[in-house]
Amino acid sequence: MKIALVHDYLYTYGGAERVLEAFHEIWPQAPIYTAWVDWNWLKKKKPEWQNWKIVPSWFDKIPFKKNICSPLRFLAPKIWRSFNFNNFDLVISSSAWYMAKGVSLKKGKEIHVCYCHTPPRYLYGYPTALNFKRFWWGRLYANLVNPFLRIYDYKSSQTIDHFICNSREVQKRIKKFYKRKAKIIYPPVFNKEKPLKEENKIKKVNDKYFLMVNRLVRHKNVDLAIKACKKLRINLKIVGQGPEEKRLKKLTGSSQYIKFLDFVDDKKLSFLYRNCQAAIYLAEKEDFGMIPIEAMSFGKPVIALRSGGIPESIIENKTGTFINKVNLEELVNILKLFNPKTFKKEDCFKQARKFSKEGFKKEVIEFIQKNL
Repeated sequence: MKIALVHDYLYTYGGAERVLEAFHEIWPQAPIYTAWVDWNWLKKKKPEWQNWKIVPSWFDKIPFKKNICSPLRFLAPKIWRSFNFNNFDLVISSSAWYMAKGVSLKKGKEIHVCYCHTPPRYLYGYPTALNFKRFWWGRLYANLVNPFLRIYDYKSSQTIDHFICNSREVQKRIKKFYKRKAKIIYPPVFNKEKPLKEENKIKKVNDKYFLMVNRLVRHKNVDLAIKACKKLRINLKIVGQGPEEKRLKKLTGSSQYIKFLDFVDDKKLSFLYRNCQAAIYLAEKEDFGMIPIEAMSFGKPVIALRSGGIPESIIENKTGTFINKVNLEELVNILKLFNPKTFKKEDCFKQARKFSKEGFKKEVIEFIQKNL
C-alpha cells in the first residue's frame, strides 16, 4: 500500500510537528507533501528531517515565503490542488490553519484520513498568533478573503473519508463548522519520564523558578505571566520563539526575574522541567495543549488557564490548578499561595502516561487498519 503524508508547512516545531514526526515513524518511506519549508530552520533545528523525502509545492520557491504566506493565504487552495496523488492508496493529512486537508484526490481511489489539529482559527473567530485585525487594512482584507476561504474549507472538509482530532474541544469544532464526526486520538507528547526511584536520584538544582514553554504569540498570554512574576518578584524562565518576542522583552525591561531562553534542545528542556516548581500555561481557547503533559511527565504540576482543550489533560488539585480567566490579580493570587509539595509526582506521571507516543501510534495504526 502506497502512503503519502501531507502537512501545512515546515518552519517550526510544535504539537502539529510532533504528530507528523510520529506519522513518519510509523511510515518512514512515505513522502511528506507540504506547502513550503524553511530549509535553514530545518538544517539548524531538525537536521535529521533532512533525510526525509520532503516534497514542497511551487510556493516554496517564492522569495520571502515565510513572511508572505499569511497575507497570501488565499493561494492555499491553488497550492494544495497542485499536488498529484494518483499513485497513492492512502493520504494522511496533518491539517490546521493552512488547510492541508484541501489536497485534491480522485474520489473512489485514494482514501483520505485527516488528523485535524483545529479548523483554521482565523476563519472562525478564535484568537490567532498575529492579530492583523487590530489594523483597519487587516479587517478589510479578512472581510474580503475569509468568506471565500470558509467556503473552500467547508467544501474540502466534505471530501475527507475519515477525521481524527486531538481533543474533545476540536471534535466539537469539527462538528460545528464541518458537520462531520471525528475520532479523538490524543497527540503524542515529549515524555522523558524515568522510574520514580531513578528520578529521585537525579541531582536537582536549587533554583526556584516557574517555567513557560510555548510559542511567543498573542493568545498564549505570556505577558500575563511576566507581569505577575515581576509583581511578586519570583523567577520565570520562558522557552520559545515567536512574533511577540520583541514586545515581551520590552515589557520585561531590566527585570532580573524574567529570563528568555529561546529554542532549547530536549536535553536542556528536560533539565528545565525537572528543576522548575511548576509549568505555567495560559493559552486561550487552546486546541489541546501539549505543554501541560510534558510538564507532568517530569512529575511537575501545571498552573493553567481553564480554556479550550486544556482541562482535558489536567486533573484539578491533583496534577495542577486553574485560573478561570485572563486576569492578573487571579494569577498573582495563585502564584503567591502556590506550594508544589501539595502535588504528588506519582499523580503527574500517571496522568502523563495517558498521552504517550507509543499509545498514539498504536491507536493510529488500529484506526487505519479498521477503516481501510
